[in-house]
Amino acid sequence: MAKQWYVLRVASNKEDRVREALERKVKIEGLGEVVGKILVPTERISRVRAGVKRIAERKLYPGYVFIEMEMEENGSIPEQAWFLIKETSGVGDFIGADGKPVPMKAIDVEKMLAEAEKGSGEQVSFKIEFNPGETVKIKEGPFEGFEGHVDQVLPDKGLIRVVVTIFGRATPVEVEYWQVEKV
Repeated sequence: MAKQWYVLRVASNKEDRVREALERKVKIEGLGEVVGKILVPTERISRVRAGVKRIAERKLYPGYVFIEMEMEENGSIPEQAWFLIKETSGVGDFIGADGKPVPMKAIDVEKMLAEAEKGSGEQVSFKIEFNPGETVKIKEGPFEGFEGHVDQVLPDKGLIRVVVTIFGRATPVEVEYWQVEKV
C-alpha cells in the first residue's frame, strides 16, 4: 500500500516538540518505511509591537500534526508504529472513526502541502486589513498626522500607497502597513 496522510491531535503549543520527538523515535526504531514525513505547517508573518517590526512563525493548524504513514491491509496502524506514536508525550489521538485513523482526502493533502511549502520559504506574509478607498491617518514616519485615502495595497511588500494632500496637491505616499490606522 502507498503512504497516505493522517491528522494527529496533539497538545496545543507542543506541535513542534511532538514532531521532533516522533522524527527522532522513527529514526531510532527504523520505521522509515512505515512512517514518512511529519509536518507542522507554519507561515511567517510580520508584526509590529511597541513600534518594533518582528517576523514570527504562526501555525496554520494549531493542535495538529500531519503524518504520512503506510497502514496495514485492514486499515489499522502497524503495531510498532502505533506504540511509538501513542507513547510520545503530548500526543492525543488520530482523527478517524472506531479507533481507526481516516486518511486525508487528496485535495486536502494538496492544499496542506501547498500551504506548508509556501509558509516555509523566506517570503513573509503581511496581515494587511486595509482596502482601496478607505480613509486612514498616518501615525508614524515623516508624514505623521496626515490623513488620506488608500490608493493601493501592496501585500507582498507590506506597503500601502496613500494619497495625501501636501501643499494643496494630491500626492501618493508609500508607507508600511503598520504606520497607518483607520479613521
